[in-house]
Amino acid sequence: MTMKKIINNPDKTVDEMLDGLVFAYDSLVERIPETTVIHRRHEKNGKVGLVSGGGSGHEPAHAGFVGQGMLSAAVAGQVFTSPTPDQVLEGIKAADEGEGVFLVIKNYTGDVLNFDMAKDLAELEDIEVESVVVDDDIAVEDSTFTAGKRGVAGTVLTHKILGAAAEEGASLKEIKELADKVVPNLYSIGLALNPATNPEVGNPGFELAEDEIEFGIGIHGEPGYRREKLQPSKDLAAELVKQLKKECNWSAGDHYAVLVNGMGATPLMEQFVFMNDVKKLLQDEEGLDLPFRKVGDYMTAIDMEGVSLTLLKCEDSKWIDYLNAPTNVIGW
Repeated sequence: MTMKKIINNPDKTVDEMLDGLVFAYDSLVERIPETTVIHRRHEKNGKVGLVSGGGSGHEPAHAGFVGQGMLSAAVAGQVFTSPTPDQVLEGIKAADEGEGVFLVIKNYTGDVLNFDMAKDLAELEDIEVESVVVDDDIAVEDSTFTAGKRGVAGTVLTHKILGAAAEEGASLKEIKELADKVVPNLYSIGLALNPATNPEVGNPGFELAEDEIEFGIGIHGEPGYRREKLQPSKDLAAELVKQLKKECNWSAGDHYAVLVNGMGATPLMEQFVFMNDVKKLLQDEEGLDLPFRKVGDYMTAIDMEGVSLTLLKCEDSKWIDYLNAPTNVIGW
């Protein structure tokens, strides 16, 4: 089957995407010349800088979360490929306001290695750097790209909470402590109806029959844990909630933030239907308190059709305040 995409040269897609993004939103962001770094135009005022990034193909992550109240800079790699340490270093330097820089890293082998190397390089330039590795995907312990659990849509909630804390003036030490509390309370799981097609490869990452879905897929098209025939939304939601309950071990009255995330090609209509089913399961049947809810495309997998469900156990009511705090970014 011929790949149908609105692109030019597949090798230049990331470069052209970044240029288009900064042209469309030049009041919010700029591109650091000769780099893949998107940096916020928000006035520097001596606060901790926040940097994230990773392979392209997950838009609006990560550049869509650059701006006041979230990331200071985002570093883009090629499609589904970690940015190089020198690019990440440029992001750190752009984000530095003199109070240190905090890195939010998704748990993929390349990202962890390259961001860690950039952290070491930045410290040679007297920039203090701390970091956290997000590993919220409960579907599989090890898979393509990763050792351990994958970092997926929970990363976006991490950006929001830490970004709000930085905006409030939290120190680098305080942001590190907050990150180390938030990340262990994040749980995500996804499903696919159709796989993604990487423009640099030209064919889908895996194949699903017309009537098949796969539970537990990753955001690079990594395989999940089970294939089944397509089912109604309420049954799909029940499977994901069942898996999350095993990990979360919740009790009625516990407070959770809920994110239903589209994988790139799922209509919002379907995402809202799915959220309604999640609400019935979590709130009406399990008795959980859901003080923060969000639906939309935040951490996608190019044109994958599917959804992921993220829960954050809110051990501190301040986390809800941070999730609701004002922000001025493209993608939130």
